[in-house]
Amino acid sequence: MYYLPFISALSNAVSTILERTVLKKRKIDINDYYVAGFLAAVISMLPFIYFFWKFDLGAFELENISIFILIIVLSFAANIFFFYSIKGEKVTMTEPARVVEPLFVILLAILFSFIFGTSMYDRNPKIIIPALIAAFALLFSHIKRHHLKFDRYFSAALLASFLFALEMVLTIVILEFYSPFSFYFIRCSIISLISIIVFKPKLSKIENKTKLEIFGIGFLWVVYRILVYYGYLHLGVINTTLIIMLSPIFIYILAFKFLKEKPNWKNIVSSFVIVACVVYSLLV
Repeated sequence: MYYLPFISALSNAVSTILERTVLKKRKIDINDYYVAGFLAAVISMLPFIYFFWKFDLGAFELENISIFILIIVLSFAANIFFFYSIKGEKVTMTEPARVVEPLFVILLAILFSFIFGTSMYDRNPKIIIPALIAAFALLFSHIKRHHLKFDRYFSAALLASFLFALEMVLTIVILEFYSPFSFYFIRCSIISLISIIVFKPKLSKIENKTKLEIFGIGFLWVVYRILVYYGYLHLGVINTTLIIMLSPIFIYILAFKFLKEKPNWKNIVSSFVIVACVVYSLLV
């Protein structure tokens, strides 16, 4: 099952490059983009519902319903803070706050392993230590002196990363009652409905070419998240998160190839460290 997080990391990298292209070159309101992206994810999943649907009765228990509602709230709030940050500040200025998310996931997974006691929150030091090293290497590669400006936009991005991480770690508590596909479909459908009510988007103003690009991004979101969930179920949260940290390396390669963005020495060094940590975790 180790190949699933690799595919997930690649999907995340491709969607990130496409998002940068759409948000930079297309004239689109950020709220419209947010709603269109979630709708694209929902629509792209519709043909597969029959084949991958799973919904156990345990999901209707009060505790599990409460956790699911909390996940929806966390996800919606995280996206609000995230898009607020990138609307008010350059993306490069908020990157250090965004890449700290894997570190939050690892630390929260360790904490939750004591609270919930599930084996999917792996406390194996042979996995935790390389995962922490890789997370700090990733953070190191993005930090610059002028980035450490804790204004409201940077703070919003940092809070978004924490909320995304908390949502991901909480998901494992109730994921056993769904298939990864059905869980993500329900999650995206509810968030889409809420976002339509809150943002009142004007999707008709989006150009057809941009709609196709957003549909592709939404589909890649689906691939990324569902494979992450499968990784959580079969490999554990920390192991999966470690492999997902290969995503920035794929982003460097794709950005160099298609956006002509050259990685700096910090990016190269951190890439070697992350790869070494992943290889070590696979061999132990």
